[in-house]
Amino acid sequence: MHHAEDRPGGQANAPARPPVESGGVWQYVGLGCITLTAGLFGGGMLGVFAAKIVGWATHCVADPNTGAPCAWGSYWFIGAAAGAIAFPTTVFVLRSRGRAAAAKSDRG
Repeated sequence: MHHAEDRPGGQANAPARPPVESGGVWQYVGLGCITLTAGLFGGGMLGVFAAKIVGWATHCVADPNTGAPCAWGSYWFIGAAAGAIAFPTTVFVLRSRGRAAAAKSDRG
């Protein structure tokens, strides 16, 4: 049962808002592992797509058996490294901004 004092500002008709909880270091480890993996593979796929575009622009013939573009490994590595750094960093920065805004709004 929610009471008026459980709601922001003590208003009876205001929606209840759960408190911002700190799960310790494990929430950052879990989020970091998920975003690192997603960034790695997502960036790698974007890198291979860039290799396809560069191969088309330079008239480099793709491998006839697999369709792999020329020098796709180099593009995959660069894209994967960029994604593995950029995606987790973006998520953590946005998460910290959201928590700071939530803490600021809770203070009033």
